[in-house]
Amino acid sequence: MRAQVAIIGAGPAGLLLGQLLYKAGIDAVILEQRTPEYVLGRIRAGVLEQGTVDILDLAGVGGRLHSQAMTHDGVEIGASGQRRRIPFKELVGKVVTVYGQTEVTRDLMDARAACGAPSIYEAESVELHDITTARPWVTFVHKGVKQRLDCDFIAGCDGYHGVSRRSIPAEALSVFERTYPFGWLGVLADVPPAWDELIYADSERGFALASMRSETRVRCYVQCSLDDKVENWSDEQFWAEFKRRVGDDVAARMTTGPSIEKSIAPLRSFVAEPMRYGQLFLAGDAAHIVPPTGAKGLNLAASDVFYLYEALTGYYKNDSRAALDQYSDRALRRVWQAVRFSWWMTSLLHRFPNEDPFFGRIRGSELEYLFKSDAAQRTLAENYVGLPL
Repeated sequence: MRAQVAIIGAGPAGLLLGQLLYKAGIDAVILEQRTPEYVLGRIRAGVLEQGTVDILDLAGVGGRLHSQAMTHDGVEIGASGQRRRIPFKELVGKVVTVYGQTEVTRDLMDARAACGAPSIYEAESVELHDITTARPWVTFVHKGVKQRLDCDFIAGCDGYHGVSRRSIPAEALSVFERTYPFGWLGVLADVPPAWDELIYADSERGFALASMRSETRVRCYVQCSLDDKVENWSDEQFWAEFKRRVGDDVAARMTTGPSIEKSIAPLRSFVAEPMRYGQLFLAGDAAHIVPPTGAKGLNLAASDVFYLYEALTGYYKNDSRAALDQYSDRALRRVWQAVRFSWWMTSLLHRFPNEDPFFGRIRGSELEYLFKSDAAQRTLAENYVGLPL
């Protein structure tokens, strides 16, 4: 089997790259370890930057998004019994789009199926070979048969636990990591949101986030201990705790219901650099993880994919390797800006275990400054809606 590009991973990053390359006439095969149903069942992000929406439009998969998604002109930040709205459109002239990652993945899967481009699911025992040479190749086992895929380039879009980053020698990577001493307990439920825009709430009991996926589905979170377990939380206990943190006015008008999905996610910042090794290019969670506080994970994956798409089209259409050689530096500049913003949002809105009074005072002063300063609100808005590609 032969393709110009082998894409490892059929999450949104791999599927988006595959669709962009297909539109550009570049041959790519996607290999995915899991089943399509498993990939679609993963509950992830739901806030898209305008740049991400533009990239989805470029890939030709924005139709359902534009008919069903919600646009938000701002968010609310709550602390010390008060809330302040940060008006994105007024401050920086941009908005964000609320559309679940599951729906993005579904649209990309449908588009790839419609165009007939190959995606091989349940590709087991994937291994990358000769990635520092001009002729890399990939082996995998599908339905009990070992197969070989020869290619020019490999795109590692297979996430934090995937084979792509692990195929790079440890001495060739620099890893930067920060693990936060808490997680998010998240609940997905089919009830109408009692809020028009996302609410980020700091309280003495810990952080809470009121989010949504549609006009009839909410995604809500509370900060919890890393030692906590999902089975310790009934739906009733979750909603009671969420109401205590999000604010009395919101709690009073909320409708609650049974959870569709409930999970605990640890929070971490992680960056591996460079994002290129030979003919292997990392994109998305294979190269970096950010806390969900800043709504940057899926958006960073999209920008990585866009840069890689531009680099590959430059090579195949113009016989230029310049953008391929610049890919890692270009992507990492945006990655580190998002890591900084996500770290700042996380530090601002969470109560850290055993934090001293000084840290608490600093956080309180930071929130007070944010509430009163147009410049501080503009900085938050500029980063939240997404820095330019």
